[in-house]
Amino acid sequence: MLSLTIVVLVTAAAGFIVWANDRRHTRYGMVLPAGVAVAVGALSWIIAMTAGFGYLPGLTWIPWILPMVLGTAAAIGAVIYLGRVRERHDVQRLTQALKL
Repeated sequence: MLSLTIVVLVTAAAGFIVWANDRRHTRYGMVLPAGVAVAVGALSWIIAMTAGFGYLPGLTWIPWILPMVLGTAAAIGAVIYLGRVRERHDVQRLTQALKL
């Protein structure tokens, strides 16, 4: 359980760092990248532990490192996708409002 706790804390921190470095971070909530990172990290940790990678010599790094990397990558992907989509929708709604 210690490895899960560390995975959750590191992925949450990575999600907040990704949010802070995004130039479109006003388009979506502050907790969104951290939540995505934690969800993906915890789910991949559960899958790795269920598959038995935590108990195989030489493969014990998989439930420690891989969930952190996957969680961070998921946060970056969510920020890139949602930032662009939300910006496009906001511009369309602003354009419609200005046409009135």
